[in-house]
Amino acid sequence: MQGKFITLEGLEGAGKSTQVANLSNYLKTLGIEVVTTREPGGITFGEKIRQLLLDPANNISATTELLLFYAARIEHIEQVIKPALESGQWVICDRFIDSSYAYQGGGRNIPIKWIKELTQLTVPTLIPDITLLLDITPDYIQQRMQGRVGDRFEQEEVQFFDRVRASYFDLANQESKRIKVIDAKQSLDKVTQAVIKQIDQFIKTVQND
Repeated sequence: MQGKFITLEGLEGAGKSTQVANLSNYLKTLGIEVVTTREPGGITFGEKIRQLLLDPANNISATTELLLFYAARIEHIEQVIKPALESGQWVICDRFIDSSYAYQGGGRNIPIKWIKELTQLTVPTLIPDITLLLDITPDYIQQRMQGRVGDRFEQEEVQFFDRVRASYFDLANQESKRIKVIDAKQSLDKVTQAVIKQIDQFIKTVQND
């Protein structure tokens, strides 16, 4: 049986990595085989691109940034995501294509039609079965970053993250069946409970199909 593809999205500091780990542990208690991964990354090639993208010393254009994300994504899908899904494993991924629409489309103002065309050209058939959008406000990022130097994205202005967040909500409104918004400003336990509640509902839907 084909596995299921779960993605987590949100701004920096939303707690995606923590919830990926918590959700993985929960699914394993249900007897589900799970692969956890992230974008950009997941494989050596992708992790090298990740270093380039996050390094504040690299002053790259918005278009180059977008293409680097997709270069990493293509190999990530072919080497990790597709093989796992085809073997019946469930994949939990920290970020996926929605991030490109939100960050490069909304944040960098790259035309959405370009991103759609690039998606159709490179990864036309792989869509997450469910996406959990962990929502925080941009001021939360500033609080989290006090006293330390952030990466290329964490150093962006509040207005950038306002645009990214607005893009995420546009996506959630357009695809409300797939994208579920969770208030990530709650306590860690409450966020975890909300994540598990959404996944339990998703599992029931899968079982009824």
